[in-house]
Amino acid sequence: MERLLGIAHHLAWLAFGLYWIWSARGVKRPVRTELPWLRLAAYWLPQLLAVLLLGPGEWFADSPLRERFVPKGIAVKAAGLLLTVGGVALACRARYLLGRNWSSEVQIKQGHELVQAGPYRYVRHPIYTGLLLAFLGTALKVGDWRGLLAVAIVLASFWYKLRHEERWLLEHFGTPYADYMQRTRALVPGLL
Repeated sequence: MERLLGIAHHLAWLAFGLYWIWSARGVKRPVRTELPWLRLAAYWLPQLLAVLLLGPGEWFADSPLRERFVPKGIAVKAAGLLLTVGGVALACRARYLLGRNWSSEVQIKQGHELVQAGPYRYVRHPIYTGLLLAFLGTALKVGDWRGLLAVAIVLASFWYKLRHEERWLLEHFGTPYADYMQRTRALVPGLL
């Protein structure tokens, strides 16, 4: 059973990756885009570090990062899988709703539209919320402190990126985006 949960966990991430690649086709052309070095330093390197932290435990030998923060067991792994699948589903749904407005980097697109439907009614950045849930689920599956460190790194990276995005969206959309920010939280409904 534990092996099946592990396979299902990997399949959830694989489905996410395949959908992300497939859905990147046909996005609108950008009219404003961030600098490549900023993308690398603020998003891609932290994400890579987080993924490496979630890699095989043998990489971390007897370091404190290998200490468990949750007990081993099927229930914990199942909860991790549920969080991961739920997070991936949320991120994919939000990505679908953005349609051609989506970008992996901070951009303003030609004919950029402000999407406020579906999960965007509850949080301004549901893709990040979904990915954070998926990383948290993976951290539970791993069960070591390195998993929580990975989640913290991803959160810091997303928080920096969403602040950057929001400055640009506020400049582009003005009052409608300011109103949206007033009534809708960034990542967690009612909290954050």
